[in-house]
Amino acid sequence: QGYNKGVPEPGRISVQNFFTNLRFPIRFVSCLLQADFSGAAAEFGRFAVNTIWGVGGLLDPSSSQQLNLPKGDADLGQTLGVYGVGQGFYLVWPVLGPSSARDSVEIVGEYFLYPVSYISPWYDWLGVRAYEEVNDASLRIGDYESLKEAAIDPYVAVRDAYAQYRLKK
Repeated sequence: QGYNKGVPEPGRISVQNFFTNLRFPIRFVSCLLQADFSGAAAEFGRFAVNTIWGVGGLLDPSSSQQLNLPKGDADLGQTLGVYGVGQGFYLVWPVLGPSSARDSVEIVGEYFLYPVSYISPWYDWLGVRAYEEVNDASLRIGDYESLKEAAIDPYVAVRDAYAQYRLKK
């Protein structure tokens, strides 16, 4: 909440755009493994435009009305789903949040595809990831609290919301 109050929303959105741009390899490889070649081409185009004209990804000119390259959301968990791997059981990882057995396998694959993972020493990498999570959380403040207030059983509500969200993706 302090970060939310101290950093204006356009700055936090620029940081989110930067980290989204850095996650290009995850989305690109996922599209290729799903044989979604048009999605892979769109991801490559978004990455090129946002890196060159978006000041290293801080801006998102590829979503403009002229270019209209929509944000992709392919990930390795979806890729495993395309190949018939079931969702599996629901679990909540400390710090990482809700997941499933299939999406937990995704965590390992995405570690190797995410460029931030190669920052050394390890505590610098951890600091960058922590900053990314704090920034993302600052843009979603209040979501969990409103869900918790509206639900009779918050655990079941979050579990069902996560399962439905992943099924839709």
